Amino acid sequence: MIEETSSFSRFLIFGASFVIIVSGIKMAGPLLVPFLLSVFIAMIVSPILSWLKSFRLPNGVAISIVISFVLLVGLILGAVVGSSVENFRQDIPEYSSKLSEMSFSVQQWLSQRGIIIDATQWGSSFDPGAVMGAVGSTLASFGNVMTNAVMIILTVIFILAENVSFGDKLRRARGGQSSQEWLSTFSRSVHSYLGIKAGISFLTGLFIFLWLTILGVDYAILWGVLAFFLNFIPTVGSFIAAVPAVLLALVQLGVAEAGLTLMGFVVVNLVMGNVLEPKWMGKGLNLSPLVVFVSLVLWGWVLGPVGMLLSIPLTIMVKIAFESQEETKWIGVMMGSGADAGEIKLNSEQTGED
Repeated sequence: MIEETSSFSRFLIFGASFVIIVSGIKMAGPLLVPFLLSVFIAMIVSPILSWLKSFRLPNGVAISIVISFVLLVGLILGAVVGSSVENFRQDIPEYSSKLSEMSFSVQQWLSQRGIIIDATQWGSSFDPGAVMGAVGSTLASFGNVMTNAVMIILTVIFILAENVSFGDKLRRARGGQSSQEWLSTFSRSVHSYLGIKAGISFLTGLFIFLWLTILGVDYAILWGVLAFFLNFIPTVGSFIAAVPAVLLALVQLGVAEAGLTLMGFVVVNLVMGNVLEPKWMGKGLNLSPLVVFVSLVLWGWVLGPVGMLLSIPLTIMVKIAFESQEETKWIGVMMGSGADAGEIKLNSEQTGED
């Protein structure tokens, strides 16, 4: 009875701590988002830093090369995407007007076939202006993150500089190898995931850009870049990226071209997500699909669009942290895809034999 009460008390303490921590992170979102985005960028480029250091380059030189590369990519994206976003937002009233006309035509077509829909109800159910406005606001929200570009770049520089000696300092501070092994496991998992995901996302964005250019859809480069970034968001990112491009193709070119645009998104994401990504990712991250979806919703609610981008790395960090302690190891196992259970059972059998 005492043990059951103690377990229940620990559960209550854990639940209360979780709520307090999540609430604190949400309140500190405006400060944490630029920092976490800096960590995200640093994780992507840190393998490049390690590769440069393999040529025995001084740390300062290697970091300078990596930062120059990040700045160059950022300037190119900012120049191309920034102008496209501004032009698209200026064209939103025209696109909204065309969508309204198409909406009215659909309503008339349904009325001619005996399906009578109240005009007020139809307008409240499908507001073209709201749809295009939401697209423009979403694009602008990504642009607002870049207003902190100077702070983000400075933070990336310090993270990369600290990365050189962080492992040694952690080993001296904690003693033994457990902390360094935890950091090494986390780094390998996240670097592998982000490296493969970045390559898949780049190919996805490139093929989307080429397909939309062939079809003649406006702002093809913008939708390609959007497909690249949103592909980091698991499960729903690719679907979100397709919505504005399909709507624009519908307004600009017609129903047939909109169908071809949608088909292009479906084919590219099927090939990338179901063929290349499993092949390159191999065993993967050993995260349950349910955990992936819940983490997407949770981090998206706490930190917004950037939280959705970082949902997988953040969840990996939490999972590895749970697995590093015996008391919470079962939580890490429950977050896994099932492979951990077999490994633990095998280890327990080996321990019993010994």
